[in-house]
Amino acid sequence: MLTHATLQTLRTLNLLGMAAALEQQLAQPELQALSFEERLGLLIDQEVTSRENRRLTRLLQQAKLKVPACIEDIDYRHPRGLKRSQLAPLLTGEWLHAHHNMCITGATGTGKTWLACAWGNLACRLGCSVRYLRLPRLFELLRLAHGDGSYLRLLKSWAKIDLLILDDWGIAPPSASDCKDLLELLDDRYGARSTLITSQLPIEHWHTYLGSPTVADAILDRLLHNAHKILLKGESMRKPTPDLTMTRPEE
Repeated sequence: MLTHATLQTLRTLNLLGMAAALEQQLAQPELQALSFEERLGLLIDQEVTSRENRRLTRLLQQAKLKVPACIEDIDYRHPRGLKRSQLAPLLTGEWLHAHHNMCITGATGTGKTWLACAWGNLACRLGCSVRYLRLPRLFELLRLAHGDGSYLRLLKSWAKIDLLILDDWGIAPPSASDCKDLLELLDDRYGARSTLITSQLPIEHWHTYLGSPTVADAILDRLLHNAHKILLKGESMRKPTPDLTMTRPEE
């Protein structure tokens, strides 16, 4: 009865890791030989691990990453210009803690989105909040926010995200209003949070893409001043699919 009450109390206190570890200890008689301090240490270690796992699960769910990707699975063999020596300094995540940005450019199919999601996954594992959005979707959400009065609240929530991933930069020309909203967002984040951009469009063409020279200068100054740039080269990594054949029913 005492053990059952202890387990129930641990669960009530949301000490789920400790509760699970205690049940494991009770099911393994050999652990009874350990001292009280050793068994308590095992319970605490399990609780810490359990909380870290739950936090990681929550961060990954909130990130809404487009694809499941992991930095450890990067393919350096494909001839697209990625080198271990180039990425090694970034793998510690220090650039995130320093609130630097990252820009990944390259042709369609070179793995920009996958790589961005891999960085997002790493940021979550480092305990950072992450949000993935395609840039056209971001503009759409901001337009809707203007209409329903939630604009400032939305900007404030995005300003707090440790790593904001904006995919498909340069797909369609933004309006003047879109550019002003983007400037507001990046201004709130500059020097305080990290932003990751992926684009088919080379960086030297971004100024023209944004339209208004004055707004473009302001946006690119906040985005590129402290940015790590990764240029992916070569052909698409997507495997071509065989042509589909059409069969005609027998007459």
